[in-house]
Amino acid sequence: MSDESGGSAFDEGYVIPIAGLVAFAFALMAGLTAQRALSGDPADVAVTVGFGAIAVLALRIRLKAVAARSGGDEGASGE
Repeated sequence: MSDESGGSAFDEGYVIPIAGLVAFAFALMAGLTAQRALSGDPADVAVTVGFGAIAVLALRIRLKAVAARSGGDEGASGE
């Protein structure tokens, strides 16, 4: 089901807060698993690195959404 507005999630503003929360959650999980990764089995390092990589990916998505939103605002104000 859709509202048939033709807009994307970037226009609605859902992506920015959700991506920020996902980035924060995965960065927190990476920090919580860092001690176990440093003192435990080398396979535990993969979990910490994976959490960190997902956090960075979510931040990049959030930055792209912010840039798309601010780019759309500047274009609308120029008209």
